[in-house]
Amino acid sequence: MNVLFWITMSLFIFICFIMIMLVLIQKGRGGGLASAFGGGGGHTPFGTKTGDVLTWATSIVFGVFVLLAICLNWLSNARQAKDDLDKKNNPQRSAFVAPAETGRRIA
Repeated sequence: MNVLFWITMSLFIFICFIMIMLVLIQKGRGGGLASAFGGGGGHTPFGTKTGDVLTWATSIVFGVFVLLAICLNWLSNARQAKDDLDKKNNPQRSAFVAPAETGRRIA
């Protein structure tokens, strides 16, 4: 379960990066950040239908983002429940251990 969680987390971070790039590439209604990267004119390096393709791609990537977020939530809750059950069944493995006595007595 731990390996699946970290694979999903890595994929989630990668999808976040892709979504950020897709949003920054798009030309906004007023130019926005797209004009800062040279997209302010009427010409785009990807052709004339770039807006439709990027909008479609952003929608798909957003759908994957939401699904991965739900999966990460489920996996995280499963990991937490397993850790709680382990601590309940084996209290010696608890993260909080009482400090050992030093042997010094205050009189």
